[in-house]
Amino acid sequence: MERLKYLNKELQGKSIEDAIAFVVQNIEGKKVFSTSFGIEDQLLTHYMVPYHNQVSVFTLDTGRQFNETYEVFHKTQKKYPSLIIETYFPDEQDVKEYVSVNGINGFYDSIEKRKSCCHIRKVKPLQRAIKGADLWITGLRAEQSQNREEMEFLEWDEVNQLIKFNPLLHYSLKQVEQEVNQFNVPINSLYKKGFLSIGCAPCTRALAEGEDFRAGRWWWENGKKECGLHIHQDKNY
Repeated sequence: MERLKYLNKELQGKSIEDAIAFVVQNIEGKKVFSTSFGIEDQLLTHYMVPYHNQVSVFTLDTGRQFNETYEVFHKTQKKYPSLIIETYFPDEQDVKEYVSVNGINGFYDSIEKRKSCCHIRKVKPLQRAIKGADLWITGLRAEQSQNREEMEFLEWDEVNQLIKFNPLLHYSLKQVEQEVNQFNVPINSLYKKGFLSIGCAPCTRALAEGEDFRAGRWWWENGKKECGLHIHQDKNY
């Protein structure tokens, strides 16, 4: 993927505004931005407003969200009325079958059952949301977890057969917080209560002092913890 190598070189040193403008201009086809209403995605939402006619915005509603997530969703719609945020839900039959077999909170029983729940409530809706897309814009940052440290601004996502763009790749959490405050961007009220990574309510807890960024997600599990939305592959370009 020589084209991505070239584009990644061009992105080095650009401000986030210039980087987004450059990518939108230089990558053809359908472009989508996914938001979970976390602090990173909220900052990117602010930067997406000028591109509301060029980039489609969507979110995944798993059916197990915190009420505080719906509150920040509503505040975001009011602050940025030109942005249409489309919501994708899990398939009703998939959820019914999972609950029938595993129980309403069966994901606590094993990693396999948790991953199955994530697949039904997140991965399959995501696949519908990005179908036909050529570029997927995300709020991933390198410091969020070890398996994200080797990412590039632009990467080929082999699983989903599209280009993934990570404009906040080299941002620190402090930088994100500073810009969110600067632009008065609404954030989830749980964030200031220690919920730095906010997912489904049954699977997310506040962090204790000194804990890793991802420690509050699926806290009863050990090892690398991802839900399957962002699987970083070794670069082949």
